[in-house]
Amino acid sequence: MEEINGILREEEIRLAHECIGRALSLGADKVRITLNKSLMELFGTLNGELDKVNHCLDRSMSICLFVNGRFGSFSTNRLVEEELDNFLSRSIAMVRMLAEDPCRDLPDPSRTCMNAKSGLELGLYDPAYPGINSDMRLKLALDSSIFMNHKGEDLISEEGEYSDSIFDTYVIDSNGLECRHTETSFEYGVEMTVQDAEGNRFSGYWWDSAPVFKDLKALSCGETALQRARAQIGPIKVQGGEYTMVVDSENSSRLLTPVTNALGAFALQQKNSFLLDSLGKKIFPEWMDVIDKPHAAGQTGSRLFDSEGVATRETPVIEGGIIKEYFVNTYMAAKMGIAPTIEDVIRPVIPPCTAPGLERPEKLDRNGIMNMVGEGILVTGFNGGNSNSATGDFSFGVEGFLFKDGKIVHPVREMLITGNLITLWNNLLAAGDDARPCKSKLIPTLAFGKVYFSA
Repeated sequence: MEEINGILREEEIRLAHECIGRALSLGADKVRITLNKSLMELFGTLNGELDKVNHCLDRSMSICLFVNGRFGSFSTNRLVEEELDNFLSRSIAMVRMLAEDPCRDLPDPSRTCMNAKSGLELGLYDPAYPGINSDMRLKLALDSSIFMNHKGEDLISEEGEYSDSIFDTYVIDSNGLECRHTETSFEYGVEMTVQDAEGNRFSGYWWDSAPVFKDLKALSCGETALQRARAQIGPIKVQGGEYTMVVDSENSSRLLTPVTNALGAFALQQKNSFLLDSLGKKIFPEWMDVIDKPHAAGQTGSRLFDSEGVATRETPVIEGGIIKEYFVNTYMAAKMGIAPTIEDVIRPVIPPCTAPGLERPEKLDRNGIMNMVGEGILVTGFNGGNSNSATGDFSFGVEGFLFKDGKIVHPVREMLITGNLITLWNNLLAAGDDARPCKSKLIPTLAFGKVYFSA
């Protein structure tokens, strides 16, 4: 690959390989090295004018050392050949002072990724990236502003940011692992603030991103953000109680993340998971599936390997409500005495579904789901809150809209939803077909029955 800022140079890769040999000669039994390099350019606007410019170039080398049954991880951003022996010698000496940990090891070579040699296999690098210059970035940021089009109306401020980045990671170990991942990302986001007749302010945000520059839909973000801000004007309090809840695809991943976290080995081993001892058991409704799809070419979030270099694969996480997979790295597998998988869900997808007894609409997007369930509260934002990882109990602040007969009636704010995640997901009424492709978690609009709201 040609030399580009943000792309690892052949000299940097050569030094990483050199470090493997030197670390072994200095007393390490096994070594893993991860090289990361990234470049980010950002142009921010305020009310249609350039407000800030950021340029950030970062590079690091992380070294995992396995020495006499002990383990240590170290990092440096100084890739200077003359300094490596001193750095490695001191690091190995520090590892020797640590307590033994027989569970630490490199992954079995048969589990590691063999098909990520160039970093370009998933099509996440845009070859047009080197030709994008500051003038083009500034033009896109300014062209995406709509402030002057609405000046004198209720719009009082517009804050926009265009950014693009390139990220290159390279992982090798002393067992022969070699894999690479290279991607570009282009993003535009904008926040609009409007004011009502009484001087109350309301904000709306929208964004888009894509791994390929030509696919970025920046010019429509402003109008969407403005509509979202204006829609919040005139909120009223509604009576607390049980409602059907619809969560739009911009926010729905917030409810799945605690579930996938609870399937991670660290939480399970510490008995800090509400899904402890759930593997192979039916915990959720039979119409609920979650699939990890990390190999979608050209799609945000796709990866061929995890941080250990273990090969990812498409796999069911939840199938027919049954827990099908725990996420267990090499260390936790040895510690728990179970088979390793990969360290985490990479790119979760919830396919469209409806609960039995509901007539599925032709289009299962947000509007289709609202029409199907009739009335309830549409959640378009979370405002803080938390969930208990050991019990699954949650309390989240939300904002959104009351809807009846499938139509929005008025905005609501400062409401709280409480309950338990297992109960919530067992009340899943529908999952849509409108997941946003710019997100790494492909979670569509979701509808749940019997959710308790308090004002």
